[in-house]
Amino acid sequence: MPLSEFALIERYFRHRGMARADVILGVGDDAALLQPPANVELVATTDTLVAGVHFPDGSPPASIGHRALAVNLSDLAAMGAQPAWALLALTLPEADESWLSEFAAGFGSLAQAHGVALVGGDTTRGPLCVTVELLGHVPRGCALTRGGGATGDALFVSGTPGDAAAGLALEQGKLSAPAEARAYLRERFLRPTPRVALGQSLRGCASACIDVSDGLLGDAGKLAAASQAGVELVFSDLPVSQPLLAALGEQRARELALTGGDDYELCFAVRAQDIARLNATLPPSQWGYTRIGSLRTAPGAVVLRDDGSVMEFSHSGYQHFA
Repeated sequence: MPLSEFALIERYFRHRGMARADVILGVGDDAALLQPPANVELVATTDTLVAGVHFPDGSPPASIGHRALAVNLSDLAAMGAQPAWALLALTLPEADESWLSEFAAGFGSLAQAHGVALVGGDTTRGPLCVTVELLGHVPRGCALTRGGGATGDALFVSGTPGDAAAGLALEQGKLSAPAEARAYLRERFLRPTPRVALGQSLRGCASACIDVSDGLLGDAGKLAAASQAGVELVFSDLPVSQPLLAALGEQRARELALTGGDDYELCFAVRAQDIARLNATLPPSQWGYTRIGSLRTAPGAVVLRDDGSVMEFSHSGYQHFA
């Protein structure tokens, strides 16, 4: 007998994620009752993943569950927030129990790792689509935003952008790579690592922050525009992983680091007077970030310096309806 909506929720989702004392009433009622801590501001975000748009048809269900939560965790990381509660809206072509079990395991494992309780949501029949709303909190007045930067601030990025875009290309059969590089790059797409701890640690140190989901070039430009500044990036300073270099070579790897999406790294600005404190309290070798440029005058313009040549862009990153 096919699973009913209520049986599906009970079997696969009622106990997913962390059990939290601040959940007064969770999955199973008309809505959740939550008790935020005192002296915090609530942070809320939502993202939708659509089959064939955000992941290839036939992607591993555990990866889809992981990524559905990871993209939202990355948004909270960019705000310096502590994640707490999630709601999941799941549209399925059919109630495939094997698929559901793997999806729920991928979602639940990442939720457990970040102390997130699944407190509600919805299931319905239709083309595969996953929407997650994630709620968290940040100490009052301490949230990071895109708009806090200023001309002269140094610009940094965590991790090695471009890896996930290469991983997607491998999944789609559009790229070949040596076996070790292929495994690493596929994992970077299938199971991105949201930089939640870094985002929280940047509170009081970074002047502005954005998560890199639509490409570093575009997202750095968005941060600069929100800060009423332009941005200058140094092509040779862009961090690229050895697997990406093995797959593409240096020039193409750095180009993909600029334009590829789905990395869910953090791009952040730091005032000149705060750089020494940043390096002392968050050593780059430990936290995995790299200086890539600075904010400059000429709001909205993105300048890329490469061996003495200068290229200027007006680039807003990936847009669904462009």
